This record gives sequence, C-alpha cells and structure tokens, in this order.
Amino acid sequence: MKTPNILLIICTLFCVKICNAQVATSTVNRIESYKNAKSKLQDLNSIAFKNIGPTIMSGRVTDLAVNPNNTNEFYAAYASGGLWHTVNNGLSFTPIFDNEASITIGAIAVNWKKNIIWVGTGEANSSRSSYAGTGVYKSIDTGKTWQYCGLPESHHIGKIVLDETDENVAFVAVLGHLYSKNSERGLYKTKNGGTTWKQTLSINDSTGCVDICADAKNKNILYTTSWTRSRTAWQFTGQGEGSGIYKSTDAGESWQLISGGKSGFPKNKNIGRIGISVCNNNPNTIYALLDNQNNREPNSTKKSSELKASEIKNMSTNKFLEIPEKELSKYLNNNNYPKTYTATTVKEDIKNNKYTVADIANWVLADANNALFDTPVIGAELYKSTDAGKTWAKTHTTHLDGLFFTYGYYFATVQANPANENEVYLLGYTAIKTDDGGKTFKDIAKGNCHADYHRIWINTKQPKHLIVGNDGGINITYDDGQKWYKANNPTVGQFYSITTDDAKPYNVYGGLQDNGTWIGPSNYTNDDAWHQDGIYPYKAIGGGDGMQVQVDTRDNKTMYTGYQFGYYQRQGATESDALEIHPTHNIGEKALRFNWQTPIHLSKHNQDILYYGANCFFRSLQKGDDIKKMSSDLTSTKNSGNVPYGTITSITESPLQFGLLYIGTDDGNIHISKNVGHTWEKINSNNLPKNLWVSRVVASAYNEATAYVTFNGYRNDNFTPYIFATNNHGKTWLDISGNLPKEPINVMREDPKDSNIIYVGTDNGLYVSFNKGKTYEPWQGQLPRVAIHDIAIQARENEIVLGTHGRSIYTCKLDKVQILQKMRSKNLDVLPMKIITYNSNWGNAWAIYADALEPDMDITFYTKTAGNYSIQIKDVNNKTHEVLAGKAIEGFNIIKYNANTKIKKNTLSGKNNKNYLGIGKYNIEILVNGFSANTTCNIVDADKK
Repeated sequence: MKTPNILLIICTLFCVKICNAQVATSTVNRIESYKNAKSKLQDLNSIAFKNIGPTIMSGRVTDLAVNPNNTNEFYAAYASGGLWHTVNNGLSFTPIFDNEASITIGAIAVNWKKNIIWVGTGEANSSRSSYAGTGVYKSIDTGKTWQYCGLPESHHIGKIVLDETDENVAFVAVLGHLYSKNSERGLYKTKNGGTTWKQTLSINDSTGCVDICADAKNKNILYTTSWTRSRTAWQFTGQGEGSGIYKSTDAGESWQLISGGKSGFPKNKNIGRIGISVCNNNPNTIYALLDNQNNREPNSTKKSSELKASEIKNMSTNKFLEIPEKELSKYLNNNNYPKTYTATTVKEDIKNNKYTVADIANWVLADANNALFDTPVIGAELYKSTDAGKTWAKTHTTHLDGLFFTYGYYFATVQANPANENEVYLLGYTAIKTDDGGKTFKDIAKGNCHADYHRIWINTKQPKHLIVGNDGGINITYDDGQKWYKANNPTVGQFYSITTDDAKPYNVYGGLQDNGTWIGPSNYTNDDAWHQDGIYPYKAIGGGDGMQVQVDTRDNKTMYTGYQFGYYQRQGATESDALEIHPTHNIGEKALRFNWQTPIHLSKHNQDILYYGANCFFRSLQKGDDIKKMSSDLTSTKNSGNVPYGTITSITESPLQFGLLYIGTDDGNIHISKNVGHTWEKINSNNLPKNLWVSRVVASAYNEATAYVTFNGYRNDNFTPYIFATNNHGKTWLDISGNLPKEPINVMREDPKDSNIIYVGTDNGLYVSFNKGKTYEPWQGQLPRVAIHDIAIQARENEIVLGTHGRSIYTCKLDKVQILQKMRSKNLDVLPMKIITYNSNWGNAWAIYADALEPDMDITFYTKTAGNYSIQIKDVNNKTHEVLAGKAIEGFNIIKYNANTKIKKNTLSGKNNKNYLGIGKYNIEILVNGFSANTTCNIVDADKK
C-alpha cells in the first residue's frame, strides 16, 4: 500500500479553507460547532466575570411583547443583547435567552394564554452589526428551557405572528441572509408547533419577508411584505423589484401580490422596506409605511434657506458664480471645508478652472457621514387601503422629512391603534403620530427619548399608554408621548471598542453603537443609588456612534474620542486642550476613505504620537496638532459603492520596538513599517485569506518579531475563524485557529504574564488558548453568547476587560487563568488566603434592623473533578473551629466563610449570638474525592498589619 503524502493532504485541506474564504457557512455547521464548543466547557468556566455596566444608555430594541391582561409584564428583545423579561413594568429585567446558539433577536411572539414564547433570531434591520441568527426557538416554561424549532438558514427574521386559536400554528417572516443569496427566505408556516415548516411564499434568492399582520376578525386573512435587499462590505442595496405587499385568504397557505400595477401602491426597482398594519376595529383599513428610494422630483424639494451639496452638484458654472458670497461662506463653514477655502477664493478657483463646481459638491458628498443625510430620495411614505388591500393611496401631500433620511432600511414600523383606525404611529429616526388617518402628523418623541425607533406597543384598554423600543432602549408613556420615562435596567450596551487608563481605580472607556462614547470606573457595581444622588458613575464624553478611544496614561486626562467615519477629537483637562482631528483632501483631489470604525493608536513609547488610519496612514508627533499623511493608499480593492471600503481597520505598534508598526485593511491587506510609518511593505503571504476584513493586528509584547492577525468573514456570511501568527515580521504566517468554533473573530490579546496564553473574542463569545493557539477552550464564566468586539488588558491590575456588542462590559482578574495550567496537574489545590484584620465589632450591627458586621474569608480551591467537599478550620493547637461542607464543581470553587467558630472559649462573642475567630494563625484543610490540600489564614491586629 502506498503511503499517502501527509504534507500534501495538510496543504490541500489548508488551501480549501483559504480558497473558500468567500463561501457562506451553513447554519447547521455553526450550530454543531457551537454544541461541540459547549461540550468542552471545563474548569476554566468556573472563573466568573463581573459585569460592570453600564445600563444608562442601553442598546437597540428590536421587538416587544406585552401581556394584555397585566401590562406590568412584558418581554423585550435586543438586537444583540438577548431576551429580557420584566414583571414590574420595567423596573427590573431578567435575561432568559443567554445560552442558545445565537442571542441576536429579530422578532418575538407570545401566546399569553399558554405562556408559550417564540423567538426568531437574527435582527431584520440590516445594519453594519446585524448579526445572523440560527433560526426559531420556543419555550413553554417562561424561558427556563428552550426548544430549537428549525429554519436554520433564515439568518434574519422580521416578524412572528401566532394563531390565537391554535397554539401549534405560527407564521414567520424570513428575510434571509444579509451578505449572500439564499433561497430559504420568504414566508413560513408551521401547523405543529415548529416541528416542521412550509415555505408558503418564495419570491427569489434576494427577496425575503420582513413584516406580517393578521386580520383580527378573520384568521384566514393575513398580509406580509417582501423586501429585496443585499449587502456587501462596500455596497448596501436596500430596495428592489421584489419588494411588495402580499395577501393570503387561506390562512397563509397561498399568497397574492396586491401592490404595483393599478393598485396605487408603487412597485419598481427603488421600492425598499415596507411595514404593514391592519386596523383591528375595521380590518378593511390597512396602512403600509414605505421606504421609497426613488429620487424626488426637482421641484418637489422645499427650497431651503441653506445651500446643499446635492443642489450645488448639478449647478452650472454661471449659476454657481451668482451665489451671494454671504450664502456661499455660510455653506462652506457649515460643511467644515478647510479654512483655506473662502467664498472669494473658491469662486476664483472656478473661474481659473482649478476644479469644477461638481468637485465642490463632491467634497461633501464623498463624506459618508454627510451622505447619510444630504439626499434627494423620497424617503418615508404612508399608504392607506380602505378595501382590504385592493387599492392604495398615499395619505399625505408633503414629504415626511426627517423620518427616514437615506436609511429607511433601518425602520419602517407602522402601527394602527387597535381601537381607532385613524390613529397611526410611524417609527423611524423619530416617532410620529397621525390622528386623521395620515393627513397630518405630530412628533411624539419628546425629551428623554433616544432616536431610531423599531417597535411600539399600544395598550388597547388605555390607548395613551405606549411602550416603544429604540436604539437607546425602552421608553414608556401614559399620556400618548407627552412625557416618557426610560426602563433601561438591562446591561445591553453595544460596544465597538474599549480601553483603560492607569488611574486608581482605573477607568474603562468605550464607544457604542448609536450611543456615543463613555467613561466609567472599573470597580462599578450596578445599583440604583444614582437615582438618589443624581450621579451616574459613567459619563458621556462624545456623541454619535461612539468609536475608538485612546488615553494618555501620563495624566489619565488627555483622551482621543470619536464617532463614525473618522471624526475624532482630543480632550484634556481644559477647553484649550480640545482639538478636532479629521484629515481631509483638497477640493478636486481624490477623496480619502474612512472606515465606520476608523482606527487610532497612541504610541506607548511616546504618547505625544498619534497614529490614524483612513485608506492612507496618518501620523501626528504633537498630539494630533500636525496630522500628516505618511503613505499612499494601502488598500488594493477595486470595489466601491455607497459604503466606504478600501480602508484601514487596525493599527498596532510593537510594545518592544518604537516605530515598528502594522496595519490591516478591510480588503485583506497587511502592511509593516519599521520606521514610524515613513515606508510600508505589504506582507500578505499566499496562505492568508484573500479579500477578507482584517479585524485585528496585534504586535507581541514578548517577541519583537512576533505579531498576530485575525480576519473576519462576517461580511461574506463566512463564519470560519481565521487567526494567524508570524515570528519573522510577516515573512511567513502560521494558522493558529486550532479548534475554534465557526464564529468570526473580532479581537485577540496576549496574556500580560504568560506568553503561552492568548484570548480570542468572537461574534459569540470568548476563547482561551494555553498553548499559543494550538487548541482553545471556551471561557464562558457566566458570559452570555454575545459578540466580544474588543478586549483590553489592564496590566497593573492583571485584569481582562471585555467590550461586548450587546451586554456592556465585563471584567475578571487573570490570576486564576494564569495558574490554571499548573493546577491542572493536581487533583486538588488551594489558593493562598488573604490576611484578615481583626475587628472587635464582628457580630454587631449599627442598628437592630441592620445586618451584623462579619469578615470575608473566602476559601478558593481547585479540583480536577466535581464532588463533595469538606473544609476544616483548625487553630495551631489542632482544635477544630468549624467544618464546612457542600458540593464542589470542576475547577475553581470559592467558599464563603465568615470566621464563625463553634468554640466559645477565648473567642469573640457577637450580639448576633455567633462566635468569631480571634487573632492568630489558622490551618485550612480541604478534602474532595479522597484528595486533600492545605493552606493557612492569618487574622492580625489592625495595628500590626
């Protein structure tokens, strides 16, 4: 028998992995990979994380379900933060969907008679961080346990509707994959409680269903809306020919298109997302909210007193030169053109053909942030049918400006008051209401409300009682929007990035999706005390979509914060320290490109030096004052669209060598500079994935020639983990993805004390390798299955800090992780105990209704296997003072002991009728499964400590 060429087989398999970098991963494989990882939870899982908030800014709510018989009880679904349950009108919430394969949620529905909860995973908003779900889940015990009900390739689910007369019947609007085509999208129905599904409406592999509603008086009649949309890393198309409205008269078994043609509801290639609502009191009346991406007629745009770039772009030279200088100056100032450009100089440049009028407009329109708002599209439109969908008419004559802007794909919820067909709520950037069937509107998003609304619930028994979900959490009103209060107790912040300073205690900084940039103390414990003193521990330090933060640890006050597309600012102790940082191009030059999360990096060798990445590399030697372009375009892509692409995504500098820099790009490039950015060398080797987003480049703190790179295939619906290491400045790369599950990687970090340990954050959790990437273990430690977007290591405190995109921030001491490998060679071991300061007030309380003061003498031991434990506390004379017993889990166990003793002689007697150990040395003996371990504890006099 011929011996196979093992090297050839390995190389072939490796090539398959790399060559298939653009191939979508099947959800069945994702779920199986998750199950395999979950089965490997071992002793590492016994090391628990602490959530340090924040809660105040909350996160994106995608759906609500309220008990109609007890409105104090409701469920709130978050885009990437799971499902939460409240029974006290939002005063407190409990998470109930933390450990399934995916906790990103698009829709929920509840059968309140039977308390059956349905969850459709994967939000439908189709934004940059709309994570793909794994299908539908169901619980019959209020979320204690969950049953998987299939539809694995649904990825994104817009709505679930239940048959109120048959608990086994459900309808699901499946939007489908976001970044790849798939046929498993459309409208699905089950008749057996989710055991099997029938696809009753299928349009094409780019069009799914996003909304459903049912006729309250005839369960055979349903309406659904289809939506054609697709994303790539460089282009979002949120409209298409397949978008429309469908009706079923046979309980969802078949569907007829009722939009387009002579219906009065438009149907063309620019029809975007559609929301739909049937009036309960008169089911013949239906409302549809359309995101119309067709351009407005030139004369339909109300003349603004201010110039817009979109208006200037098509101006003739003569008309431009006729613009009054005062008006042009105001335009230039409002749009932040460089100060070198004045109305006078710009007009002279046009006369001298230095650049064109279109170039002037494109200077603004090339900015992705400006392009979100300066647009000629029609936007939101409300249509009404009074004959059950046969014909439609637009309800208003003026534009609903400010409701959608260019990103109507993010909204389009419409809800008619079940008791009044003329009262209708429209949700978008703001929330508006009509009382006359759509002729006129008023804004109900008063103070104390966040922007970007996704769901609304109306109390049928008390119509002015509303609950809304938006990007800032949950708001509740009892006067139809005149006054709102926030119900933001869940820790569901969607962090993009985090970092720490060196203050004592150190602070954590982070940028969040649509919720700005914040700073908070690392020792924060979530409580409601701030409602009393008015001081919330976290403070806002920036607006917009918060992005990266860098802190000068020489003073722990100078910081660099920013928002989307590279708009950063320096902040310091005084206002004079403030500086806007956003490099730009000249009029007529090719525009720079800025990633949504534009990377910055502060040199640890000299914290006056700031590195900044657009599509070119920038550097400042004076805290941002002299930001200078140091490279040509470091990307290679030829792809371009309406999403900035071909940008730098990660910057790192070697902690061991000043000026040794690496950058990664969204099109898969990696470059190295050994001279502080003066020259760059591309170091993409053939075994690295092609054209995939570089989510992180990390220079090693242990070896000057070592660096790591992670690639993220999220934007290709590719969930393969990619992580590589180089030991020769990128000449060659070694795949160290090991046994990581099929979850895209966002970040990796080295352990601060052990070069063999690395931490990896994925779209679903945290993993640890104790052997430099050969194998990995999941570190759940009470973490939900949430995306880890960033990891910071506070070296002085030896703590890991996790920035999650959906569950705020977690911290944990790393000492147990670092000694775990040594302990694993033992069956039982115990950690040294801290010295305890004696207090004669042990056992006493400051008031009769208060708890007595007791010491904290935690006993921490490690056991290789679970079993019963016995702990004996003895003094130096071998007298047993206390025996503790219980069940030990595999791994680390922390046993609470309050220094109680059964011996009354020569011990401290408290007023609570307990006795406490006195000053002295005590032996601690632990027994588990026949193995023993010993340690000591010292109780010392306060004066002698």
